[in-house]
Amino acid sequence: MNKYKLEITVFLSGALTMMLELIAARILSPYVGSSNLIWTTIIGIMLTSMSIGYWVGGKIADKNKENDINVLSNYLLISAIATSLIPILEVKFVDALSQMSNNLVFVAMVCATVTFGIPSFLLATVSPIAVKIKNSSMDNVGETSGKISSLSTIGSIFGTFFAGFILIPNLGVKNIILGCSILLWILSAFLFSKKDKKYYLLMIVELVVIVGLNLLGTYFFNDSHPEIISDVDSEYSRIWVKEVEENGNKYKTLQVDTGLESYINQETGQMGASYLYYYDLFEYYNKESESALMIGGAAYTYPMHYLKKYEDKKIDVVEIDEKMAQIAEDEFGLDKNNPNLGLITQDGRSYLNYNEKKYDTIFIDAFKGLTVPFELTTYEAMQKVYNNLNENGTVITNIISSVEGDDSDFIKYEYSTYKAVFDDVKVFKVNPKHENNEEQNLILVGFKGSTNINSEKEEEYKQFLDNEIKDFSSDKPIVTDDFAPIGD
Repeated sequence: MNKYKLEITVFLSGALTMMLELIAARILSPYVGSSNLIWTTIIGIMLTSMSIGYWVGGKIADKNKENDINVLSNYLLISAIATSLIPILEVKFVDALSQMSNNLVFVAMVCATVTFGIPSFLLATVSPIAVKIKNSSMDNVGETSGKISSLSTIGSIFGTFFAGFILIPNLGVKNIILGCSILLWILSAFLFSKKDKKYYLLMIVELVVIVGLNLLGTYFFNDSHPEIISDVDSEYSRIWVKEVEENGNKYKTLQVDTGLESYINQETGQMGASYLYYYDLFEYYNKESESALMIGGAAYTYPMHYLKKYEDKKIDVVEIDEKMAQIAEDEFGLDKNNPNLGLITQDGRSYLNYNEKKYDTIFIDAFKGLTVPFELTTYEAMQKVYNNLNENGTVITNIISSVEGDDSDFIKYEYSTYKAVFDDVKVFKVNPKHENNEEQNLILVGFKGSTNINSEKEEEYKQFLDNEIKDFSSDKPIVTDDFAPIGD
């Protein structure tokens, strides 16, 4: 193993670099979201840090005339300590800065630089230093450089898949950060060539510091966020379950990225989000409705309401994130064994594309934080929704947009798109007190065929029906898979 210690180090450094990039998105997502702009910012900062690291690493390598491998060992140790600081920086820097500024891209750029740029920079110095040590005679330098670069890239590929598919959904980012810190400490010790009793004692101190910094970060997080009762990493998201009090009521909430996905009143069990009650309009517009499909489960608050209110009706819920149903069961009271409930773990658009089952009603409430998967907003997607509906079927969609002004593009694009597919379309304001230029929950309803009005329910739903925007219009073009300037 000693013969290939440099190759092992370069491979693992490449793997750890990509793990940090994936972890960066998870750490920052509750504060700045995970839209394409945020991902672009994180990737750009990491690549910039790595580029500087390669350049500085080359300078260090040239100054290391004796090709002392301990130089590389020391940089790995510093990388371990810098990585251990990430949990502390999340609380003391990322959280604080996100509360000071509403410019999410700026916050993401600064936080990614301070929190992840430094360890990425340090890890990038490994390859050029390793090349110099490996090829001290400077013969075949091209071959050596190519080999080291290849190993680093292969390590990056391994780290990407291993972290994304296995580590993050099973261990969570905090445990991964601790593991990365310890692995870097091990690599540092593995490379160090002059070990004596003093060094072994120093190693123990270093390990205590590294573990202590990680534990201190966890303590700071718990102390700063006592309302968070569960911090879960799934394959798709970082999920927070919170207990909060508002206007004398206690709520349990589910947050993905910066967005509040679901919340319920802990005393009454009722849904906290008023827009969800608009989904009950299906009963008014189609009195024969017996089956429903919901795209986007989150904490399953509406499906639980539906099953309780309509005991004779069935609902299937398509949720891409398998952990959501487990969280809903553990924290929000979902009965996964209810015979009228169908749980489908799949991407919503994929299900619409290949499903052959027909529904009387389709509810769409697919958000990741405050962003919408664009593939569920397009003309092609709505054609699939139309085909999945029975005659006289209804689709009811929650949209966050303003009615007028700079933030009204989303509802206008969607209104044009729905109008191009469905026989009739209506728009409702959930809260009539909101000004038209404020971002708010809007309900978009599309009808296949004609309505089958349940007149007996008119009085029950009058408060909702009165909030229809009857003169709504749009000058926007339809949204297609090829042109979707909305969502994420």
